[in-house]
Amino acid sequence: MSRSPRAAWAALRRWPRRRWAAAAAATPPAVLVLGVPTALVPTPLFSRSVPPVWWNYPMLVLSAVLSAVVLATYVRTGPVAGRDDTTGRSLGSAGAVLSFLAVGCPVCNKVVLLLLGASGALSYWAPLQPAVAVLALGLLAEAALRRLATEAACRVRPAA
Repeated sequence: MSRSPRAAWAALRRWPRRRWAAAAAATPPAVLVLGVPTALVPTPLFSRSVPPVWWNYPMLVLSAVLSAVVLATYVRTGPVAGRDDTTGRSLGSAGAVLSFLAVGCPVCNKVVLLLLGASGALSYWAPLQPAVAVLALGLLAEAALRRLATEAACRVRPAA
């Protein structure tokens, strides 16, 4: 897979307004999809047993922005030939799931609670959540990098 940061940056600079609009429109729903069930966005639907820590909110915003950028790369802007639309898909999906696990309440996660119990979730899972957050952001950034770099590498010019 091509993952040139220079090619990705060049592709990002060439984005049309339609892609920027898609990324801007996708960011608030991404914040809600991640923030409401984890109770970082207060609603009467969900609550947390353990209050959020300081890094949960920047993680929420960064995950939403990176997810929106990855999503915006799927917006077509012209003829596409030879481009694999699955590039970075599994990385982006894994990053989104890990983002959810990273910012969620440690004792509200049923799987962790079943495996470790409440004290284990607080003793073992909670200290691991920042590392999971870094991994999640890394996967989302890698997915965006690969999608953007591949886009720059596979540009199709219209026939004359």
